Amino acid sequence: MKQLRLDGRWVVRQVGTARTWPARVPGDVLADLLRAKAIPDPFYRENENELHWIGQSDWVYERSFQVPAALLREDRVLLQCDGLDTFAAVSLNGRPVAQTDNMHRRYEWEVKKFLHPGRNRIRVVFASVNDYTRRRFLKDRIYSSVTGTLAGTHPSFVRKMACNFGWDWGPSLVSMGIWRGIRLVGFSTARLRDVRLLQTHTKNQVQLDVKLECETTAPAALRVRTTVLRRGHVVAEAAAACRRNRGRLTLIIRNPELWWPNGMGNQPLYEVRVELLTANGAVLDTQTKRIGLRTLRLDRHPDRWGESFQFVVNGVPFFAKGANWIPVDAVMGRRSPARYRALLQDAAAAHMNMLRVWGGGIFEDDCFYDYCDELGICVWQDFLFACMAYPSWDQAFLKNVEAEARDNVRRLRHHACLALWCGNNEMEQQAVGKVYRQFRTMTWPEYRRLFDQLLPRVVREEDGVVAYWPSSPHSPQGDRADYNNPKCGDAHLWDVWHGKKPFEWYRTCQHRFNSEFGFQSFPEPHTVFGYTLPADRNVTTAVMEHHQRSGIGNTTIMQYLLDWFRLPTSFEMTLWTSQILQGMAIKYAVEHWRRNMPRGMGTLYWQLNDVWPVASWSSLDYHGRWKALHYMARHFYAPVLLSGLEDANHKTVELHVTNDTARTVTGTIRWQLTDLTGKTVRAGTVPARARPRANTRITTLDLHREFDPRHRLLWIALTVNGKTVSRNLVHLARPKHLELARPRIRTAVRPVGNNQFEIRLRTDRPALWVWVGLQNCACRATDNFFHLQPRRTHTIRITPERELSVAAVRAGLTVGSLRDTY
Repeated sequence: MKQLRLDGRWVVRQVGTARTWPARVPGDVLADLLRAKAIPDPFYRENENELHWIGQSDWVYERSFQVPAALLREDRVLLQCDGLDTFAAVSLNGRPVAQTDNMHRRYEWEVKKFLHPGRNRIRVVFASVNDYTRRRFLKDRIYSSVTGTLAGTHPSFVRKMACNFGWDWGPSLVSMGIWRGIRLVGFSTARLRDVRLLQTHTKNQVQLDVKLECETTAPAALRVRTTVLRRGHVVAEAAAACRRNRGRLTLIIRNPELWWPNGMGNQPLYEVRVELLTANGAVLDTQTKRIGLRTLRLDRHPDRWGESFQFVVNGVPFFAKGANWIPVDAVMGRRSPARYRALLQDAAAAHMNMLRVWGGGIFEDDCFYDYCDELGICVWQDFLFACMAYPSWDQAFLKNVEAEARDNVRRLRHHACLALWCGNNEMEQQAVGKVYRQFRTMTWPEYRRLFDQLLPRVVREEDGVVAYWPSSPHSPQGDRADYNNPKCGDAHLWDVWHGKKPFEWYRTCQHRFNSEFGFQSFPEPHTVFGYTLPADRNVTTAVMEHHQRSGIGNTTIMQYLLDWFRLPTSFEMTLWTSQILQGMAIKYAVEHWRRNMPRGMGTLYWQLNDVWPVASWSSLDYHGRWKALHYMARHFYAPVLLSGLEDANHKTVELHVTNDTARTVTGTIRWQLTDLTGKTVRAGTVPARARPRANTRITTLDLHREFDPRHRLLWIALTVNGKTVSRNLVHLARPKHLELARPRIRTAVRPVGNNQFEIRLRTDRPALWVWVGLQNCACRATDNFFHLQPRRTHTIRITPERELSVAAVRAGLTVGSLRDTY
């Protein structure tokens, strides 16, 4: 098999104009125009509003390329396109080849007759989707939670990334382009068409069944050889003849190294190499897949609370800890393996073991799933439907969706990280069986045609191992419209934020798996300064509201902020306090649900990342800077968590240890009740023994004699084998009612190499939510937004985003705490 890659340098121009700009493939027109400085930064101030013309225009991508004569001597020559966004007309040497209408599909066409040796030219014309979606909307007027850049444009009618039209956290920047790889492939005699790997686990061995399909250009005797390698060493090998263009082999891997999610064990990966051979042993085609040996299933069984919803790996149930994932960037041409790896490493660093790939985005790049395999991050994969009705009564639409689903199930099914296929996001909640005055939603039969019939059939036929779940949220028992049934299924809990319930409301929730919940914050000042002018820096200005896409956003942040904290004295302190508020909200929820295991067995907060710099629910902002929430997640998602549950009515605090490890944790809890100067009011130690993979209530502290909520803090720490494994703070009143004195925090800085600096901090009185930063440079810390107790040194490391001297770090170091915000 021969391959000629067509990625790299192209040119792009707007249809009807002569001027061209350099273009990169893979990429998109927005990235190309930005690189050429032909448009302003859409993320700065309100520039987005000046760029809608791009999505309303048609664009042409072109390039020349050399075709070697040897390629054309192959029996067949194919043009393969991994991603064309979206309405594309492809031609070679001025002759039409094909047209496409689905961003999420992989296309290939026979093109040998269009080519000649030497210089050839390819042209791809992209038509705007806006006119088409507007015409369809005027005809069908079906419900959509999103409108595009022009009135009446809706993503329901086109198989394109829905959030490209805008969302309540993202801009409306409709784009187009060759967004994934493109190549010519030539082959003779035969090629591998599909390779499927199935595992059967028994004691001390794994049986690997390899099923393949091949495509031939002429009758031939074919054989297939499969080799399994671990760290470059062959651990199993087999060969067999192909019959009727199909082959099947069985290999035994003895003493397998099992793959485990993050925090449960290692992530060993095996290479499976499948070769298609002629009768005399010549290699015609090769496919290589990297797999992890594991069983991973969704377990639903009747229990005393209803029906379980838990994931089980290698026979072991585990609590899913993680977040929801949205696309890396609103400008698709800015995606890169480095950005994927950085975001996923940060998720793993916060002890996450699962991410939900949300249905309004894309089936992610291969590197995303590769990195999840390596890091032990399980993937809940939505099919790409979200928050709107879809025309399932249209047979052409269904046929297109089926091809899209088959392409992507085949592409992703071998990954160790893949935990669940899910039909859609929130459609049962808002787009089925509802009555809206202006729009039609889907009827239940229309909905079932797509999500109860077509998609599960594709998963069954193309995968057959990973479970299918029709929607998120979904209740499999009782009334399907009761989508957040606490007895079964998964839930999206938005009573905090959209429903304006207090954070304490989370503690009333007994749901089985919480796949969405969240709270917003602003990005840090360094990020906000990047998209504003000084005059914009008030949360009520037009620019700040432009970078807030939730209709209730900034108002809701400020309402909750004043419920919990005193009014900040500056714009910057408002940004920081909002982050503390966000972290506190999610901490309330996660600690409660972890204490509630095994009744509840998962929390995936909304959301991990951002597509542009914006006020949102993310814990990592657009630049990958950790918000307070992400620092707090490293603690509340830790494998062993000590938490306190206060009861103001009874003047008690329950102490709980949640243990996700496979071993019993035995240690000592030290607790100290202090006043707001740090003076000890009462203290004690409690032996702690926490069962594996369970929550254990260790004791209940009776504090009725010393209970003075506005003047008391309870500091708790769990020590195991002489090492503190978890610390926490229980405040008995809302922080705005604590009469805190301003702490004097002393710091000592020393370089430790690789642009890292150790910071040692001490305080003379309690300092709550202490954060460390730099004046003129953002930085990453090993810990931040921590509580500093008098007479205890806390040591962290920071890494500036650019190279700095120790003198510059000392001069620019900033230390803040809650008391500094007002």
